[in-house]
Amino acid sequence: MATPATPGGFAPTTDSPPAQSPQGESAADSRRPTAPQQSGADTDLGSSAQRERRRRILDSTLALASKGGYDAVQMRAVADRADVAVGTLYRYFPSKVHLLVTALARELERVEGRADRSKLQGDTALERLRHVLDLITLAMQRDPLLTEAMTRAFMFADASAAAEVDAVAAVIDRLLANAMVTGTPTDEDLKIARVISDVWMSNLVQWLTRRATATDVTNRLELTIELLLAGRESRS
Repeated sequence: MATPATPGGFAPTTDSPPAQSPQGESAADSRRPTAPQQSGADTDLGSSAQRERRRRILDSTLALASKGGYDAVQMRAVADRADVAVGTLYRYFPSKVHLLVTALARELERVEGRADRSKLQGDTALERLRHVLDLITLAMQRDPLLTEAMTRAFMFADASAAAEVDAVAAVIDRLLANAMVTGTPTDEDLKIARVISDVWMSNLVQWLTRRATATDVTNRLELTIELLLAGRESRS
């Protein structure tokens, strides 16, 4: 698999950071304003205006994270960059964790869009899984600060962000399960994909915090995939 670049670590912001809440939001950001009453247009989830506003918010989140990592993503800074009111931002995303995990799901969906199953490299499930994991790794290693921010948010996510976390998991499951089979993945295929994704995420955290080398991560994923696929084949 591709060797990840050395992560950049937790980059400090240029100015002295404000007081932080447990999840890294500033004290000012944690005092959330009361969301204004939504107009009919705003409550229409399919409206082009809302989709555009959401796109600007997520793009602004990614831009801030790319420059300063997790700590640089402050709600007021996101609102200012996206040109939306702070109250509007909180109506879309209750916290920076929700913002970053949603951004992670969107980035993984873009990887999924590029992972045309008919063009995946490899004749076996093992080879195709390696190729898909390479795609994900390459997408995330291009910007270590952004990867650090999204991964930290995924780690911090609690029950209030369950829907966003589930969206991330579903994309990864589909990517891996579709690489294993040529037809429609079975429930067992999806369960195997979930185990692989859990191992991948755990090792990504260790890589970002420099508790594991890129070689360690690659070897662990290889072993995990080989063992799981061997068990799958023995049951088929």
